[in-house]
Amino acid sequence: MKTCLIVIDAQESFRQRPFFSERDLPAYLAAQNALIAGAQAAGLPIVRVFHVDGPTEASNPFAVESGHVRPLEGLDDFEAALTVKKRRHSALVGTGLDVWLTQQGVGRIIVSGVRTEQCCETTARHASDLGWSVDFATDATLTWDMKQPDGSPLPAADIKARTATVLAGRFATLATVDEALARAGT
Repeated sequence: MKTCLIVIDAQESFRQRPFFSERDLPAYLAAQNALIAGAQAAGLPIVRVFHVDGPTEASNPFAVESGHVRPLEGLDDFEAALTVKKRRHSALVGTGLDVWLTQQGVGRIIVSGVRTEQCCETTARHASDLGWSVDFATDATLTWDMKQPDGSPLPAADIKARTATVLAGRFATLATVDEALARAGT
C-alpha cells in the first residue's frame, strides 16, 4: 500500500504564541526529523501543511504577511511532494490534499506535526473517515500544556495520552517513528 508522510503545521507561527515552550521541542524535532529522513530514504512522498488564518496582517503570526508561516527552526529541510495551506483544523478541508492523495494512489498516511490534539488528531480522524489507513506517529507530534475549563492544568503528556487513547483502534494505528516507517515498507 502506497504511504505518504504528512507534516502538519510544523511552523514558526507557534513560537509567537504565549503557550509556546521549548521543553518538549528537542524530542519532537528529533522524532519528526527521523521520520522525515526515513521517508526520504524510502522514497515516500512528504506533504507539508501550513496553517494560515486570521487577519492578513504582519501582527498575526498565522498570516503569511507575518513571515512566521515557514518551517519550524530545527526542522530538517525536505523537498515536499506537495505543500498546502489550510484554514481549518483538518488538512483535508479546502486544500485539495484529499484529491492529490487519491490521484497519487496513496492508501496509508502517516500523521505527524503540531498540535497533537488539534490539527494532527482532526486530520487523522477525517482521513480515517474518508477511507485512508492512518498511522499516528505520536512521538512525532508536539503540543503544549493547557488549562482545563475549571482552570486546572492539563499537562502536554496527558493531552498526548488522551489523543492516543481516543484514536487507537478506531481512527488510527498508533506508531513510533520506527514502527510507522516499518509499516510503510522501509
